[in-house]
Amino acid sequence: MTVHTVFPEDYRNQLAAKAGRLRGQFARFAAPPLEVFCSEPQYYRQRAEFKIWQQQGRAHYAMYRPGEYKKPFIIDDFKVGARRINALMPPLLAAVNGSDTLRRRLFQVEFLTTLSGEALISLIYHKPLDQPWIQRARELSRHLGVELIGRSRRQKIVLQRDFVIEKLRVNERDYHYQQVEGCFTQPNAGVCEKMLAWACDASRTLGGDLLELYCGNGNFTLPLAAQFRRVLATEISKTSVKSARYNLDRNRIGNVAIARMSSEELAQALDNVRSFRRLEAIDLDDYRFSTVLVDPPRAGLDAHTTEMVRRFDNILYISCNPQTLERDLESISASHRIARFALFDQFPYTEHIECGLYLQRID
Repeated sequence: MTVHTVFPEDYRNQLAAKAGRLRGQFARFAAPPLEVFCSEPQYYRQRAEFKIWQQQGRAHYAMYRPGEYKKPFIIDDFKVGARRINALMPPLLAAVNGSDTLRRRLFQVEFLTTLSGEALISLIYHKPLDQPWIQRARELSRHLGVELIGRSRRQKIVLQRDFVIEKLRVNERDYHYQQVEGCFTQPNAGVCEKMLAWACDASRTLGGDLLELYCGNGNFTLPLAAQFRRVLATEISKTSVKSARYNLDRNRIGNVAIARMSSEELAQALDNVRSFRRLEAIDLDDYRFSTVLVDPPRAGLDAHTTEMVRRFDNILYISCNPQTLERDLESISASHRIARFALFDQFPYTEHIECGLYLQRID
């Protein structure tokens, strides 16, 4: 993991510069005024990973500077990390250095925390993990009050569970999310709440049925389900699909169906090109889709999916890469106009930009 220079007193100026670059990049698409959603200037990341630098028989947290990956530098705190992470870092390191069993061959530590106060720590080793390690790890888990996982090559030891439960508040309702170790979750939970509220507001009058591609663990699915008659959500990852179904049950949401398939496969099913056993319990002809939501990886949409989403009257596009978003809009803007345009500052002090667009079909 790399670290970036943090100047909380200059955060607003940095965010304004980021917004200015985004406005300039998309000016030719006649976008409406940009809605800017800020982050907390410190203690905003719920996930963090650190290299462990072993030096003179002691372990230290270490990170890399951008562009410098040969030798890390030692750190004592991580001010962009959540307060829970910062509170756990010293006692965890003290326990590791107090036990040769825990310290030896340890090379990485990962933290996953939540706004609700839960925490999961993964200790990753260049050695097999044996029964003495398990005993010391159990003691450490109880001492810190966290979930603890040990990893080494072809080995994963889960002492109790490999997930935490996050609680996000959207439109005066609390939503509970299972977040599994190693699976993608939005790292900036405070900004994530703003993203979800924005998506709900943008779609509040649309009605009909929603098709969601790349749904992950149901991050957008849960709050958006209240906006539509029914939702069909797709995701390719088995683990994410399992979490999404768990989250739907946990939040008592009954108008959502989850299909484990890619966007290209769903397009083939909608076009009656192929049939899939994974859709046997889902009658696609019974849906009346008014809106499609896409939240693709950094590579953006493939050409086939881009053409498919253009069939919908309304498109909600969540993007983590303005470059591929700009490319996809070259095609989508021929049939749709940008009705709302938002910047969500998930990663302050970096060049990274998260965007949200609501596009309407041009009459």
